Amino acid sequence: MAESGQDEGKMPLLEHLVELRTRLMWSVGAFVLCFVVSFYFAGPVFNFLVQPLADLWEGEEARRLIYTALTEKFFTEIKIAFFVGAFVSFPIVANQFWIFVAPGLYKNEKKALLPFIVATPVLFFIGGAFVYYFVLPVAWNFFAGFEQSATEGPLAIQLEPKVNEYLSLVMRLVFAFGLSFELPVVLTLLTKVGIISTAGMRKNRRYAIVIAFIAAAILTPPDPISQLGLAIPIILLYEISILCAKVVEKRREEADQETEAAEV
Repeated sequence: MAESGQDEGKMPLLEHLVELRTRLMWSVGAFVLCFVVSFYFAGPVFNFLVQPLADLWEGEEARRLIYTALTEKFFTEIKIAFFVGAFVSFPIVANQFWIFVAPGLYKNEKKALLPFIVATPVLFFIGGAFVYYFVLPVAWNFFAGFEQSATEGPLAIQLEPKVNEYLSLVMRLVFAFGLSFELPVVLTLLTKVGIISTAGMRKNRRYAIVIAFIAAAILTPPDPISQLGLAIPIILLYEISILCAKVVEKRREEADQETEAAEV
């Protein structure tokens, strides 16, 4: 009888592990499929990422990007396929995560967690779009301004970016801005679980501003345009996070008041 009861206690754990394996298999399969499809379109995607630089050099037919290793362009497209595949497959992976976690959550916990799962890729995409359409054109114009013609010195100095280095710089900026735009999600979630409060966020605002500029200095190239382009949005997003956290606290107070009224 004891062995029978022990086996019955183990079954839920075994079923839980089987379910986890299933969700992981679906997630990995979705990523691999998206990776293969993304690799097919890696060339057009790279051309899209190069467009801000091409716009800067419009009309200059001699301009080019170079690669100095035989495998450089190939592995660059592999990286593109990996990043694009991860982003495209994220909704499927998030859905599998939700299917695995949701049965163990209460109704109010489901309602609380779902908006954060939905908002995460949306805010990341907005951050990536911001850097592509607003930061890159200004930053590339700044860096290209350091070229030197033959009349300005003993030798001409012309910019010829390497394919791999260009992609690495662009992806670094995209990830820096994309992750920074997740700030409202992170701070609102921390407020919801009671780790931080709006009062504390307001009190530490000046420290947040300093941290924003430090993060911008670390995550972006060493030019003031890129650093200000990241630091200012982080500060604005911090203020938005305070407003979102205030809404969370207000709802929590209303829920507590309703609970107290029901108990009376």
